[in-house]
Amino acid sequence: MLTRLKGGRLYDPENGVDGEVRDLYIRSGRIVAAPADPAEANEVIDVSGRVVMAGAIDIHTHIGGGKVNIARAMLPEDHLGDRVGGRRHPHAGCGHAAPATRTAGYRYAEMGYVACFEPAMLPANARQAHLEMADTPMVDKGAYVLLGNDDFFLRALADKRDPDYLRDYVAWTLGAAQALAVKVVNPGGINAFKFNQRKLDLDENNCHYGVTPRDVLLALADAVRGLGLAHPLHIHGCNLGVPGNLATTLDTIQALDGLRAHLTHVQFHSYGTEGDRKFSSGAAPIAEMINAHDNVSLDVGQIMFGRTVTESGDSMRQFAGSAFASPKKWVGMDIECDAGCGVVPFHYRDRNFVNALQWAIGLELFLLVDDPWRIFLTTDHPNGAPFTSYPHLIRLLMDRSFRRDMLATINPDAAAASTLGSLDREYSLYEIAIMTRAAPARSLGLKGFGSLGVGARAHITVYKDDADREKMFTCPEYVFKDGQVIVRDGRVVKEVHGATHAVHPEFDRVIERDLDQYFDRYMTVSKDNLRIADDEIRDDGRGELVLHATVARP
Repeated sequence: MLTRLKGGRLYDPENGVDGEVRDLYIRSGRIVAAPADPAEANEVIDVSGRVVMAGAIDIHTHIGGGKVNIARAMLPEDHLGDRVGGRRHPHAGCGHAAPATRTAGYRYAEMGYVACFEPAMLPANARQAHLEMADTPMVDKGAYVLLGNDDFFLRALADKRDPDYLRDYVAWTLGAAQALAVKVVNPGGINAFKFNQRKLDLDENNCHYGVTPRDVLLALADAVRGLGLAHPLHIHGCNLGVPGNLATTLDTIQALDGLRAHLTHVQFHSYGTEGDRKFSSGAAPIAEMINAHDNVSLDVGQIMFGRTVTESGDSMRQFAGSAFASPKKWVGMDIECDAGCGVVPFHYRDRNFVNALQWAIGLELFLLVDDPWRIFLTTDHPNGAPFTSYPHLIRLLMDRSFRRDMLATINPDAAAASTLGSLDREYSLYEIAIMTRAAPARSLGLKGFGSLGVGARAHITVYKDDADREKMFTCPEYVFKDGQVIVRDGRVVKEVHGATHAVHPEFDRVIERDLDQYFDRYMTVSKDNLRIADDEIRDDGRGELVLHATVARP
C-alpha cells in the first residue's frame, strides 16, 4: 500500500529542509521516493498548511527502573490527583509526576514522540527496568547503563588496570544489561557516600579507593570512545544543586580534553555564589565554554513550577535535598556493590527565589548555547518537571513576548538577578525540529529516526500550525509510527509496541573469569543472573530488539 501525505510544510533538518511544501510517500513502514504518477497512491491524506516533522525523541527521561517504581509507590496523592481510566485513554492508568507505564507511553505518543530513553539503568536492576519499558507502549525505548560507582570498576581503576581491561568490562556490562549507552552519576560520589563522605569534587579522592571523579570520567569516556558507541559518555557531574558548582562544570569540560561527552541536566550544575543570597546564575560562562568545545553536548533539565518528584541514583545529593521534601517523606537506598538511589518529592514555586532563578537559568542556557545540534530539550523528567510540560517549554523558547510575560510573574529578586529579559532569541520551528528530532537521533545513532528522507522509518508527526506554540505541540493532528496512524487529533487510535535499542560490543572473554570470581565472593547472585537474554526483550512479542553496530577504536 502506498500512502501520500499531500501538501505539508516539512521541517527536516537532517536533510536541510526548512519549511518547504512537499508531499511524503509511505510504503511498508518507510518513507519512499515519489512515484512518477501521484495517482499511484492508494491513500491520500491532505495535510496542506500543516507542519510536518519526524517523530520526536526524548534523550533523557526516567520511565523505568527501581527509583521510578519507588516514586510511584510513595506518592498515592500523585495518582489520586491525576486519574486517567474512563476519562481519556482506553485503559486504566494514573500519575502526574510518576505516571504508570502505559500512561507514560500514551502521553508521549499524544505529544508526537516515538522514542524515549531511560538514562540511568543499574546493571543489578536492568531486568526490572526492561520489564517496565516493555510495558510502556507506543514508543521505542532504550537505556544507558550506570557505571562509575560500582565496586568492580573502582577496584580496577584503583589497581591501575590498563584501559583495555576497563573497556572490556564496560562492553560486557552493556551487553549483559541490553543497554545502548553509558551513564555516570556523581562519578565516584555515590560510592563515597557509603563511606560517609558528604561531598566529592572533581579532584577529591574517594576516601576508600583513592581515585577521583576526574579519574572515573576520563576512564569511562575513553572506554566509550574505544568501543565506538554512537552516544558519548552521558555525565551527571559532581555537586548537583550546590551553589558554586558552575566551577566544577567548567573544570569537567576542560578535564575531558577533547573526549566526546554529553552533560546532562546542566541547569542543576550552573549555579554561582554571587549576591546577598549566595546563589546566582552561571549560565553565561557555561554556555560560552560549551560554544567553544564542540566535543560536548548537553541537555538542560529545565524546571517548571509545580509539584513533581526528584528521583536519582545520586544518593549523596538526594540525601542533602531531603530536607526540602514536599510532602515530608523521602527514600534513600544503598544498592549493594552497584550504586544507590534517592527519591524526594518536591514543589517548585515561582515566588521562591531559588526555584525562580533555577527556571530562568535553564532558559538562559537554551538561549545562550549557539548550536541547536548540541542542546536537547529535556526537563530531566520528572526531576525538573513531568515531560508533559514540553509544549509549554517550547512556547517559552519560541515566543519572546510570552517568555517576558512569564518572567514578570516570578520572584522579583530572581527576575532582577537574571539576564533572561535581555535575551531576544526566539527558536524557529527548524531549530525545534533539530533539538527534538534530528539531533537526538544523530547523537544516539538511531538509523532512520529523526528524518523525513527517503528510506527513513515513517515516524511522522503532523501539527496544525498555530501561533500558540504550546497549543500546537500539545495536540498533533496525526502521529505515524512505522507508517501506521497511532494518534489522531491528540488521541491514541491504535496501540503499538515499540522496539528496544541496544549495543553488544565485542570484548575479550577473559574479563568473564575475573567477573565470575568477583561475583562469587562479593555478590548475592552469580554473574549470569544479571545477563538479560535477547529473548527476554522479545518476550510475548511486545517488541523487537534492535542491535546497533559499534566500531572499536584503538
